[in-house]
Amino acid sequence: MKKILLALGILPLASYAQSDADTTHRLREVVIQAYPGKQFSLLQVPTSSTVLTSRQLSLQQGVTLLPAMNTVPGVRMEERSPGSYRLSLRGSLLRSPFGIRNVKLYLDEIPLTDAGGNTYLNLSDPGSFQGIEVLKGPDGSQFGANSGGVIRLHPAGTLPDSNHLRADIQGGSYGLFREQLGWQHQWGNYKLNIFQAVHRSDGYRDNSAMKRYYIQTAQEWQYNPRNQLKLIAFYSDLDYHTPGGLTLAQMEANPKAARPATPALPGAVTQQAGIRNKTAFGGLVHTSQLATHWQHVITVYGSNTHFENPFITNYEARDENTAGARTYIALQDQPLGNSGMRLDWTTGIEWQQTSSDIDNYGNRAGVRDTLQAASDITARQYFYFTGLTLRPGKQWVAEAAVSVNYYRYHFNDVAAGIDGRKKFSAELMPRFSLSYLVTPSLAARATVSRGYSPPSIAEVRASDNIINTALQAETGWNYEAGLRVNSRNNRFQADASVFYYKLEDAIVRNLRDDGAEFFTNAGGTNQTGVEFQGSAWLQVPKTTGFVRGIQLTSSYTYSHFRFSNYNSAGKDLSGNMLTGVPKHVVATSLLVALPARVSVYGQYNYTDRLPLDDGNTAFANEYHLVQAKVNWGVNRWLAVYAGADNLLNQRYSLGNDLNAVGSRYYNPAPDRNYYGGVRVTL
Repeated sequence: MKKILLALGILPLASYAQSDADTTHRLREVVIQAYPGKQFSLLQVPTSSTVLTSRQLSLQQGVTLLPAMNTVPGVRMEERSPGSYRLSLRGSLLRSPFGIRNVKLYLDEIPLTDAGGNTYLNLSDPGSFQGIEVLKGPDGSQFGANSGGVIRLHPAGTLPDSNHLRADIQGGSYGLFREQLGWQHQWGNYKLNIFQAVHRSDGYRDNSAMKRYYIQTAQEWQYNPRNQLKLIAFYSDLDYHTPGGLTLAQMEANPKAARPATPALPGAVTQQAGIRNKTAFGGLVHTSQLATHWQHVITVYGSNTHFENPFITNYEARDENTAGARTYIALQDQPLGNSGMRLDWTTGIEWQQTSSDIDNYGNRAGVRDTLQAASDITARQYFYFTGLTLRPGKQWVAEAAVSVNYYRYHFNDVAAGIDGRKKFSAELMPRFSLSYLVTPSLAARATVSRGYSPPSIAEVRASDNIINTALQAETGWNYEAGLRVNSRNNRFQADASVFYYKLEDAIVRNLRDDGAEFFTNAGGTNQTGVEFQGSAWLQVPKTTGFVRGIQLTSSYTYSHFRFSNYNSAGKDLSGNMLTGVPKHVVATSLLVALPARVSVYGQYNYTDRLPLDDGNTAFANEYHLVQAKVNWGVNRWLAVYAGADNLLNQRYSLGNDLNAVGSRYYNPAPDRNYYGGVRVTL
């Protein structure tokens, strides 16, 4: 407990910079837009929600979303090596060997999560987003199957921005080079935004180099006063090497080493282990204001992915094609007679299908060898949703919503000559929420919701190449209460919540002796959590004096997550800590604005020790991270910045391989490292 109190009290030692105008901008009230058809002041949103603005994202180094996302309580983002991300909300790392499970992501109005349950967030450059909204806890009311929560990403060009040109070039330790260029222009009722980025790194460890080429466009055409057509599209070419996990002894002997060879298997360098992903993604969103209070939105989208994964034991190649549509009609802010009540109502449907052609070959030093297995799998998801929001005056917000979710997949195991299908029962995901404005600056809320998350295709057919039709969907009920405070001048903001989530048929990752993974249902989990986030301007922004503004932010996450009714290999693991989830996490930052358009930013993160296996026989040590950034706005259009990460030079693993065979749990993160760059904004 002393360590937690110490962590809450520590202020970052160093810092970042913003212009005075930018700093003042942050005093504006935050509005959340994730719920279709309406916008809420964050104070009165009846669910646990967090908004990361473009200013908050710009405080970070920029090469990864990880430091910004980890300031949000209940969110844990990991990076096993450059480009290899894991993202979870409230403990869903349990079933994420890499990537994202249990969480639904949207790019504006377009689902980024495919029908097979995969989300390739690492394809995107962090600079391509203007803002991020995080909805924590199961929310299928308008977003379909998930048990962890929902994240909405705002791509550049979809939020108001007066800048026409943004350019940034950056270099740093371990061969880091990053370049990004964004251009935006408006001709009458048509707006065009183009964003392009290149990211290269040699990586901290052997066999951990990364390169990504990324281009994105957002275009809007207001072709008449009531109708708008929007195009959002991107193409990404991502190639990164995967060094693999080490044992504790190997990490202590040489943290830069890749996974070594054994008498039975070659090492990561020999096999050129890595991921290559080329994806084209795009969608059209049409918004029509049918009448004063009526709006209709329809979205159609599709994507194509070519994915290759040379691994220690095989070489996987797959082609994925996704198509989908989403439409809803929304009644907005409708007065109910002379009662003073206001009504919002949204109802719609979302449908998507992903076809995956998966082939596995032998891996001969990074080259495809003999075909070992081949499968064609088509996953299909769709759901109907409807929700009512009633506002009987200015103090109350009451919501009742539900979705009906359908999921099935068809498979053809070519090598085994097996053709079949799995259809899951229709699942209801209701949500009931209530918010009460106690005072103009204080709101209380309560939520009851049901989570549902079927197995992803990556779990149904894991790296053991066996199609597991016995794998069941996760379900559970979440009970939550919270308080929000927002001072009238937006100088002080705080949000606290407590929840209990009872999850049934939790999906967990296991490994066979050769390192191939497979997934099983683990009975259930009992998840009790406390989350707090606060922000205060200790010095209100001003234009005179040596200190022009000071902002302190802090967040704390407490996770008492335990297995229940879980037996594995004849052992009763009920009561064990949830694998991969730390009990305590603290994030604190300090922003100081100085004269001459100089500002400094520092961020501190404390992460408690966490279990590395379901049996709780091995734990990763706690760690303390400090990062800093200094920015100098030379003039209105030119800025120079420099920063450092892991200033305390901690030895830690930022992304662990859970339940790893041979105790190869650890993926060492970089030692102290540095970066610098130049930014132009016109």
